[in-house]
Amino acid sequence: MTNQFDAVSYYHSLNRFGVQPGLSRISALCKALGDPQKALSCVHVAGTNGKGSTCTLIASVLQAAGFRTGLYTSPFVLDFRERIRLNGEMISYSDLDEVTLQVRQAILKLNEEGVFPTEFEAVTAAAFLYYKSKKCDVVVLETGLGGRFDATNLIEKPILSVITSISFDHTAILGDTIEKIAWEKSGIIKSGIPVVVSRAQDQTALSVIRKDAYAQNAPLLLSDPTRLLICKRALTCTDVLYHSALLHCPFPGAHQIDNLGLALTAIEALRGKGWRIPTDSIRSGIAAAFIPARTEVLCEKPLVLLDGAHNPDGLRALVSLIRSFMPNGKLLGVVGMMEDKDLASAVQLLAGVFRDVITATPTNPRAIPASRFAELFRRHGVRADARDLPEDAIRTALERAHEYDGVIVCGSLYLAADVRPILLQSIESISHS
Repeated sequence: MTNQFDAVSYYHSLNRFGVQPGLSRISALCKALGDPQKALSCVHVAGTNGKGSTCTLIASVLQAAGFRTGLYTSPFVLDFRERIRLNGEMISYSDLDEVTLQVRQAILKLNEEGVFPTEFEAVTAAAFLYYKSKKCDVVVLETGLGGRFDATNLIEKPILSVITSISFDHTAILGDTIEKIAWEKSGIIKSGIPVVVSRAQDQTALSVIRKDAYAQNAPLLLSDPTRLLICKRALTCTDVLYHSALLHCPFPGAHQIDNLGLALTAIEALRGKGWRIPTDSIRSGIAAAFIPARTEVLCEKPLVLLDGAHNPDGLRALVSLIRSFMPNGKLLGVVGMMEDKDLASAVQLLAGVFRDVITATPTNPRAIPASRFAELFRRHGVRADARDLPEDAIRTALERAHEYDGVIVCGSLYLAADVRPILLQSIESISHS
């Protein structure tokens, strides 16, 4: 195991044992590694939408305040190492190899006992090891799926819990009602530990969270996005007045105001617990936050926007953003999705804003074939061309970009990972065409 490819291949090989709910495997694995998670101070974040943005904003502010800050997220867009970051930098190849070797040795022994940790559990254990070795002051920890039985929920006493917007996603695993999904997410609430939730949260979900917080004697802190006075809305950012500070948030869209409100309420809670976080650090941290493929404008003339939205709420937010700033735009969509997503809702939403569509098959065995996806758009009256290879789809779109007011690439983070390098390489040439 001498390079990143070997480490990543090892983690992927663990998928074959499937994913069963429960913390027994991650508990056994971390115990074999010396329980590194017990040495960490964590801000634990669960939810359906907005986890990545909220985690990134919180971590960026903590880093700006001078804390040695870990950020654990999933999935990655371009590089596996994006999942494990320290002060904004991805884990190095050598550090990834080092912690992977330790995890692999522990798993080999567990396998002999009939215990088979999954990929996510193994990566989570590796992250715990890494952050302990780097003596992090704080780790912002994003759940992978759900919360109650998520591997990250092995941490016994986070310093703060945060629950972002809850909606329907992964219903086969988490449940087919908002109540069931909220029950899974609220499983990160710990006894006596404050939990931050937005007032704009789905009210059914909020009632479940309130009940769990009460049962755990956990203070419920409600963020109120209406407290943020919006000074500027643009396709590339949102500027708000927070108390007397003007904050430049690089994440556009009305839905990001809620995520920003959650992050700021979390920061206020940490301040209340004695963490020294100056207002200047809040300002600079928010401005410095960045996530690839999150309503990422790669080029303005012509407009090329990349977004990893893949469930109805995420796509609804993207559509709302497009309609706000380009209500009459002639837009070309490049879309690829996983077959287990809500394709009918996605097509219905996107058909309302795209003049034409090029479908692609993302590099993932769960992807819907481009030809079948194109047919779904045609049934909604949208002209659709199919390109099996994502690179072919994006090159075709860029060749036709001059015919449109913008090119919007969306539907899957896997698609974003496939095409973002090509887009970045091509931006300079199309900007001068």
